[in-house]
Amino acid sequence: MRKTNRRTFLALAGTTLLSACGSNTVQTGNPPPSTAYSAGVTRPKPKPVDLTQWYHPYPEAGVQEAVTRYAAAYQKSKVSVQWNPDDYETKLNAALQAGPVPDVFEGQVTVDRVRQNLLVPLDDVVGPVRGDFNPSVLAAQTVDGKIYGIPQALDTQVLFYRKSFLQEAGVQPPQTLDELVDAAKKLSKDGVKGLFAGDDAGAAALAGPLLWSAGLDYVKDGKSAGFDDPRAATAFAKLHELNSSLLLGASTDWADPLPFIDGLTAMQWTWLWNLPKIQDTVKDDFGILPFPRLDAAGTPSVPVSGLSAMVHAKSLNPNAAKDFVKWLWLERVDFQQEFATRFGFHLPARLSVLGKVAAAADAAKLVKENGRAAGPLWTSTANTALVDALGRIARDGADPAAETKAAVEAVKAELGRLSA
Repeated sequence: MRKTNRRTFLALAGTTLLSACGSNTVQTGNPPPSTAYSAGVTRPKPKPVDLTQWYHPYPEAGVQEAVTRYAAAYQKSKVSVQWNPDDYETKLNAALQAGPVPDVFEGQVTVDRVRQNLLVPLDDVVGPVRGDFNPSVLAAQTVDGKIYGIPQALDTQVLFYRKSFLQEAGVQPPQTLDELVDAAKKLSKDGVKGLFAGDDAGAAALAGPLLWSAGLDYVKDGKSAGFDDPRAATAFAKLHELNSSLLLGASTDWADPLPFIDGLTAMQWTWLWNLPKIQDTVKDDFGILPFPRLDAAGTPSVPVSGLSAMVHAKSLNPNAAKDFVKWLWLERVDFQQEFATRFGFHLPARLSVLGKVAAAADAAKLVKENGRAAGPLWTSTANTALVDALGRIARDGADPAAETKAAVEAVKAELGRLSA
């Protein structure tokens, strides 16, 4: 059967998107008896209810043992961890629809899951600490004004650059798209290309960053395409200007840092989780940047994504499940920091915890200042329409205005489906 890992979930720039909804099995006990006093006699203390928590198979060693340890430390309920090594998305989607029910599970908040009444709102749980999350990250958990997920950890994408390559070429780290285009051209020499952002010329990885560079977004006001604006076409045209300076045909795609490590490219857009591997090989000969802004009216950005803990609406013990996710992902700061940093280079989701990670100081600053995420309304159908249009612009020199208009119409149709 097909294996599913963390990186499969994080396939889309800026966010993790699952197009369907699902669920899983749960071990549930009888409702606990109430504690009451009668004739001076105290009734037996309520027994903990049983909860089942589902995870997808993290590739990093030690994660399964850690989450099992977290569950065992919880005293108010008996939490059974279910590890799902095969095709997690399909299995989860089927379980959410037909059972058996997982009380708590990880994945992505989607409009479809909310519309099908599969998720429990968590506003009362998150509300007191909502200011401790990057607003864009929390917006990705929100549908129709209600919060349905608690981010467990974050992954982000950044622009890595080789300091020595830029110094030799007399190039400063780019702060605008025009500077990025100019730098990539000057750095493309002697068998080295200026930038690597994927073998599709950056269409998939850079869709969100290009929108944000122009001060735009995927969706606006929760109901319309956020890039129905001439500035979108202006930003997209820069991808075609970059084309002659892009590394294409690499043996690995943009998520793998090998082209950067091997010196095939002076700059690479890739996941921050590659930082330890890059440090081990190029030592201190690198820096990281957000994706540059288009101009003074735009914004730099780093796409942020990750899996969230959700409570299944069909749980027999939804309040107990909410108490558990609150305890694990909001109260146990030690577990949150360990989960994010010990088993790979990820980032804690809460800003107060992120600030405790000294090794990620530069990345933490980028996330706090420039972190952006696509929301639940941005579906795989909408993303395909935009990425396909960007691919034609980047590779074929297709008209940016016409391609942008076509993508806007496709996104409008998808948003119409979601609101129907």
